[in-house]
Amino acid sequence: MGDYTIKPVADVADVLGDYPGEMRFLTYEIGAEQAAITWRRMPAETGGKGSYGHRHKTQEEIYLVVSGTLQFKLDDEVIDVPAGTVVRVAPHVARSVWNAGPDDVELVIVGKKIEDPHGDAEHVPDFWPA
Repeated sequence: MGDYTIKPVADVADVLGDYPGEMRFLTYEIGAEQAAITWRRMPAETGGKGSYGHRHKTQEEIYLVVSGTLQFKLDDEVIDVPAGTVVRVAPHVARSVWNAGPDDVELVIVGKKIEDPHGDAEHVPDFWPA
């Protein structure tokens, strides 16, 4: 076998549990050494609105909206982002996403792989009031 990995996204565990939609952390499942990648499907009226946001100490994130329209709250600005659009977010920018509907949103999140992704993230409570 060559030095590559092929794996259907559906074969990667969904980490959301009872929360609606799907989130699959692909990075470790494929043995990625440099890049972090997450696939997410968000049903209508799901996401961070009415909840917390987050920012990072060092990790830049890139969001690719594959289908639907996703609302981003970036610091104090709320922006509707349609399918086929990519959004780069610097580490220090507080962010959250919300699918106002009516359709599901599918997105891919990419960043640099870091050793302690949870230690790099900072939760921002009450970031996006409902």
